[in-house]
Amino acid sequence: MARWRNGVRRGGLRRRASRNDLDSWSGFRHNASMTLTIRPAVPSDSSLVFAFIRELAEYERLAHEVDATEEDIAKALFGPQPRVFADIAEWDGEPAGFALWFYNFSTFRGRHGIYLEDLFVRPEFRSKGIGKALLRHLARRCVAEGLPRLEWWVLDWNEPALRVYRAIGAKPMDEWTVQRVTGDALSRLAEAP
Repeated sequence: MARWRNGVRRGGLRRRASRNDLDSWSGFRHNASMTLTIRPAVPSDSSLVFAFIRELAEYERLAHEVDATEEDIAKALFGPQPRVFADIAEWDGEPAGFALWFYNFSTFRGRHGIYLEDLFVRPEFRSKGIGKALLRHLARRCVAEGLPRLEWWVLDWNEPALRVYRAIGAKPMDEWTVQRVTGDALSRLAEAP
C-alpha cells in the first residue's frame, strides 16, 4: 500500500513498459506532472554525463582532480566494448541525476557484483528520493542478474549521503582501507624489475 509523507506518495517505483525490464523505471508522485524516470544513458547523453561528473567533483571539492574529457567519457560509455555504464534520472523530464557503474568480481563469492563509481543528484532535485531510486534501480539489476552485492565509496564528511545509505541497510566496510597507485608511483611500479 502506498504511503504519503510530506505530501508525497511513497511506495516504490512502478515499471514502465520497456523492451528490457531493467532499462526504464518511473516513479509516480501525487502530482501527475511530477514523475521520476530512470533510463540508460545513450550516446547523445555524453555531454550530460560529463556535466554531472563535473558537478559531482565540485560538490566533493575535487574539481581539480578531473582530467577526463567529454570525449573520454563518451568513448568509455559508448565505445565498441563498453566496460562502464550510466543511468540517467529525470524529474518531470529534466535531467536530475545519474549513476555511473561497472561490474566488479568477488573471488570469495565467485560472482560479479556492481560497483557504483558515481551517484549524483543536482541540488535543486534533492530530497525527492532520486538518489535512493537510483540505488534501488541498481539493486534490482543485481537481483535480476544474480549478483550478490552492490558496493560504492562515500566521502566520510558526506553526512547526508551516509544517512541515506544507513537507512537502506548499507554497511560500512571499516576493516578495509582503500589503496591507490597513480601518477609517478604507477610509472615506477610498472618499470620496476
